[in-house]
Amino acid sequence: MSDVWHITHTEMVLRLLCATTLGGLIGLEREWNNHAAGFRTHILVCIGSTMIMLLSIYGFAEFVNEGSVRMDPARLAAQVISGIGFLGAGAILRNGSSVSGLTTAASIWVVAAIGLCVGAGFYFVSAVSTLFVLVSLFVLNKLEKHWMHRRRAQEIVIKVNFHTGSIGRIVSAFEEHRISLNKFYMKPDEKSNEAAGVKQVMDLHFSFKNPNSEKLLLAIETISTMVDVISLHTHHQLNAKRMKEQIA
Repeated sequence: MSDVWHITHTEMVLRLLCATTLGGLIGLEREWNNHAAGFRTHILVCIGSTMIMLLSIYGFAEFVNEGSVRMDPARLAAQVISGIGFLGAGAILRNGSSVSGLTTAASIWVVAAIGLCVGAGFYFVSAVSTLFVLVSLFVLNKLEKHWMHRRRAQEIVIKVNFHTGSIGRIVSAFEEHRISLNKFYMKPDEKSNEAAGVKQVMDLHFSFKNPNSEKLLLAIETISTMVDVISLHTHHQLNAKRMKEQIA
């Protein structure tokens, strides 16, 4: 029987330790930034995929010499790649128009691939891939925030006592300060409507593409003084102290 189908216990332990280390390094970054899947989750995924790869290559070595048996080390590995998606899906959250958790879901999928590489003995590929992933999560994340900060849409949610003319006055306030509206939609605030009785409370969602921060603050100051406005919330930090003073 060929030695390619055999592995020592020492080598198995080495591969599992390698998977724990590499998966932990990526998970540590996710844990540090308070994401849903963190340190332990990434370690478990990496160890699990390494175990399955070891099983796929070496677990059926006793059947190699059987005439009707064909070994396929990639069979179980393919199931890991497709099956790990349920963990990634659990990390993705949608809140209105914003989606979070995509990077964490991708990191889980990559960690599974790294675990498969470790299980197959591809140490160099595993180490280099882990390095690239860490660079992507640490370095490129900061560069992306720096480059894309001014290109991202500014979202504002305004809770109002809805009646004829209330939306028009708010839109006019933005137009007076030369702020172009990108998207707008509104929906009833069910909790407030139950408590308010007759009055109908609506949540107005405004989205602006690359607005001038000073002009937007001036518009917010004007809107916050309107009688119909109950509260105002912005998804991006413009000037926290000034916002609190105006909305309080």
